[in-house]
Amino acid sequence: MATMELRGLRKTYGKTTAVSDISVDIADGEFFVILGPSGAGKTTTLKSIAGLVDVDAGSVHIGGVDMTRVEPYHRNVAMAFESYALYPQKTVSENLASPLKSGRTGKYSSAQRGERIDQVTTTLGINHLLQRFPRELSNGQRQRVALGRVLVRPADVYLLDEPLSHLDAKLRAAMRAELKQLGQMSNTTTVYVTHDYQEALALGDRIAVMREGELVQIGTPQEIWRRPADTFVARALGQPEMNLLDAVVDAGDGGATFRLGDGSVDLAVPAGAQVSRGDRVRVGLRPCDLSVGDGSAEGIRGRVLLAERLGRNVELTVQAGGEQVVVLVSSRSGVGEGSEVTLTVAPDDIHLFAAGSGGEDTARLDAVRTSSMEALA
Repeated sequence: MATMELRGLRKTYGKTTAVSDISVDIADGEFFVILGPSGAGKTTTLKSIAGLVDVDAGSVHIGGVDMTRVEPYHRNVAMAFESYALYPQKTVSENLASPLKSGRTGKYSSAQRGERIDQVTTTLGINHLLQRFPRELSNGQRQRVALGRVLVRPADVYLLDEPLSHLDAKLRAAMRAELKQLGQMSNTTTVYVTHDYQEALALGDRIAVMREGELVQIGTPQEIWRRPADTFVARALGQPEMNLLDAVVDAGDGGATFRLGDGSVDLAVPAGAQVSRGDRVRVGLRPCDLSVGDGSAEGIRGRVLLAERLGRNVELTVQAGGEQVVVLVSSRSGVGEGSEVTLTVAPDDIHLFAAGSGGEDTARLDAVRTSSMEALA
């Protein structure tokens, strides 16, 4: 295990910038997750750390040693690719043993190799497949064997490139828990790439949200969820996505409010918000943070246009003040299409972002400005 420092990493392919000025410190034993959509530069970042691509600028330090120009073989990192990397002519047991027979890991005895293979395969649920060949395995089983080939090898850093992408939903959920357990057992520094926000929240000690080759925000899962830096990050976490509603800051007898949509809906401005009267803003409301009551209660009144059952939850689309707001409720709530409802939300669960146009992403407005609330009085 080792610390890792990336400084000003940049990699281009012709006119396309895959990674632009990536700088981050990763602690010894940390499980660090890079979250982003396809084409964000996640895999290129991993390959830059592993030495599989030559960076145009910047440096990679592992354990305090500059590895920028060191060959991949000598970096002592283990990488799992999204595609399978198995020897077709070898059994599962032989595939798993091969990383322990060469290089720095060649010092392991047969008994030690067997013990390590047993530990990893038991955790991954593939210990009954040791004598099979890759052609005799399902895609999910091959994926777990490929992941096992990486985890079985002691290394300073594990680099995992969407290792659960080919698994079904049930197995992915189980594997998230198993990977977390493996990370705690090995205490090895791990950089994990994914486009799945649930994996990021479940596994990461810290999460870096990536877009178009740049890191937009780095923080703990709680920080990323509770205080997204901009609307891109806000939409990256959560399904259904956060509601983003255009609003104007107003002031009345009850204090500062947002007037949403056609002006018939008021929402209290959270204390300490950096806004002034007349400001145009975007209000972010997570569907899971909204509570639904009957139409006679105080709050945002609206009517349910659509109710989609999603197992134990129901996704409601509510027409309120000329806007459509998505809400998640329990399937036992009894709320259906055509129901008159009232939506309420705790002030701490209201997210404020700068106004924008079209699909433009805008920054969070959360700095405390002493004069802002006084101006609204």
